[in-house]
Amino acid sequence: MTPELLILSLVVVTALAFDFTNGFHDTGNAMATSIATKALKPKSAVTLSAILNLIGAFLSVEVALTVTNAVVNIQDASGAPKPELIGDGGLALLLIILAGLVGAIVWNLLTWLLGLPSSSSHALFGGLVGATMAGLGVEGVKWVGDGTKLDGVVGKVLLPALVSPAIAIAVASVGTWLVFRLTKGVANKYRESGFRWGQIGSASLVSLAHGTNDAQKTMGVITLALIASGHWTDLTAVPFWVKFTCAAAIAAGTYIGGWRIIRTLGKGLVEISAPQGMAAESSSAAVILASSHMGFALSTTHVATGSILGSGVGKRGAKVNWRIAGRMAMAWLITLPSAGLVGAVMWFLGHSIGGVYGALVIFAILLAAAGWMYAHSKRTRVDHNNVNDDWADQIAAVPDKPMVSGPRKKSKKKARKKKAAKKLKAEL
Repeated sequence: MTPELLILSLVVVTALAFDFTNGFHDTGNAMATSIATKALKPKSAVTLSAILNLIGAFLSVEVALTVTNAVVNIQDASGAPKPELIGDGGLALLLIILAGLVGAIVWNLLTWLLGLPSSSSHALFGGLVGATMAGLGVEGVKWVGDGTKLDGVVGKVLLPALVSPAIAIAVASVGTWLVFRLTKGVANKYRESGFRWGQIGSASLVSLAHGTNDAQKTMGVITLALIASGHWTDLTAVPFWVKFTCAAAIAAGTYIGGWRIIRTLGKGLVEISAPQGMAAESSSAAVILASSHMGFALSTTHVATGSILGSGVGKRGAKVNWRIAGRMAMAWLITLPSAGLVGAVMWFLGHSIGGVYGALVIFAILLAAAGWMYAHSKRTRVDHNNVNDDWADQIAAVPDKPMVSGPRKKSKKKARKKKAAKKLKAEL
């Protein structure tokens, strides 16, 4: 196996691993409100979301082409790929892509551990931009297009990041207000039960929309790696096997369920009712689908969180946990630079070692970091059994604080029973 092919294989495996983390990191975007209102059982919700993510991934390639063409400046003046970045020179670009993916995955896993719904998309773009700047300089990043349309990192990533949450908040606020206004005379129990059925449909649409946007980002990364290694030359298409494997990876991740983030979105931000949930999900689906059609690689997490906040703003008397919202906003602000910093450090490390050994070292670092965070997450289990527990213990804020329910609670119960039995025996 040639060095280029070995590094390409590492890039493809790492990209699919990112796609998997993207799936469980973003499950809450579609299903958190439906789980919180009990419109769907937790396991049923993630299963439905996984199937629809799989289908959605095949519906469009606009976002995938954005990732392929709008981040790394790979084209020369004629529009053809730069010779120094492809073929025999493809090792440089492959190492950049691998380092960027490591930055994205590390940030995804860290925010999952903390229960923070930050953007997988921005983690990916941040990692790629950081590694590209380290490897090719500032001019290696395609910041803007040719001036005739929104393009590059600014037009396709940064601008949607600023605008989409605000649009989602506004749409969800108005939608929630209208829902409660139009159903003012309906008894609360009938309103709740009716809108729970509506939630199933709106949550399904969000899952489908998520597949059309987020699954394609990994497709774009793998296609870029294939171009770098000389195995693909078409800048306007994606190989079918890339579509299939990326769709399967994000669906598998979605089925696993990112329960920590689902808990934060469903219970920690706003106490959601069924009408609010339907308004939030419908708002998210509309914004994401419109953006996918235009090729904007926006953050579905930002959109979903904005919609949930909007549902709280739009309902009179609803309580929004602004402290948690502020913590999320802080995570949003530092996602791009943090993932970019990790990506840049990984590139410098891999480049200094050189060749295949450099790629293997940063891949090993990724495995070690992922293993540590997974082991640390076991200290406080959040799964489908306790995802709807009350927010009093704030697992998202303090990941190593004991859960109210779960293994530790059971052990305390067992200790109390043992103590009572011992006391009774002494009395007898």
